[in-house]
Amino acid sequence: MSKGDSTREAILQEGLALASRIGFEPLSIGVLAKTVGMSKSGLYAHFLHKEDLQLAVLRKAEELFTATVVRPALAAPRGEPRLRALFELWLRWAEADCLPGGCVFISAANEFDDRPGAVRTYLVESQERWLTGLARAAEIAIEQGDFRSGLDARQFAHDFYAVFLAYNHFRRLMHDPDAERRARVAFEALLVAAQSTT
Repeated sequence: MSKGDSTREAILQEGLALASRIGFEPLSIGVLAKTVGMSKSGLYAHFLHKEDLQLAVLRKAEELFTATVVRPALAAPRGEPRLRALFELWLRWAEADCLPGGCVFISAANEFDDRPGAVRTYLVESQERWLTGLARAAEIAIEQGDFRSGLDARQFAHDFYAVFLAYNHFRRLMHDPDAERRARVAFEALLVAAQSTT
């Protein structure tokens, strides 16, 4: 990795942590320059404008999510064990040291849900990739005989995602000490409802 690439990587790591804490709208080249101790012109060498920076941070988040959640879960046996691995790793993602303010995808969704533009477009595409992956994991569980035939895999993915959204809300906003336990109960109920009856 070149010095320029290494510098950009360090900037993106800091940008990711900052976006986690303050959100994407306040994340600007000026704010990030101050945080990393660089001049604005130094950051302009890496990012053309604010939207370019926001997109780069989101791409970095997706890359990190894939590396820390998706790829490790693929090492678990196909079917229900893999879905359990995805759930456990996703919970850990929400508490990762690199995300001191929580999941950046959730904060970005709150900021950009009604704001058209490149950031929203990328965010929707990244979340669609994740939902498609969850649905495919459910389809594999059907093929393996862990889940009943006829299960709506897309609905399963939707409900799986909803468990995580509720967990994040109750853990971060409500400071509910039972947030994780309740998420686990909800996930187990989702699995039981999906399981094969044979």
